[in-house]
Amino acid sequence: MAFFVYILQSMKDKSFYVGVTHNIGERLEKHNRPHKGYTGRKQPWVLVYTEIYTTKTDALRRENFIKSQKSREYIEILISGSSAG
Repeated sequence: MAFFVYILQSMKDKSFYVGVTHNIGERLEKHNRPHKGYTGRKQPWVLVYTEIYTTKTDALRRENFIKSQKSREYIEILISGSSAG
């Protein structure tokens, strides 16, 4: 089974959300369903970036690294296809 690190962008305020899943389509749909919480308040979301990993451990490690950067600029460079990351 493949695992994906994904980045969503809110069309409401242009913020980003970083996560891990094994089913991107299903996960995006879930983020865009009515619900409480961070992603519920910032809908709609669009998928702007993905990376694929063969293990959940590797995907979680990468997700944590991206989040640890605490940098909108880092995410924007990553999305734009730069060699960052």
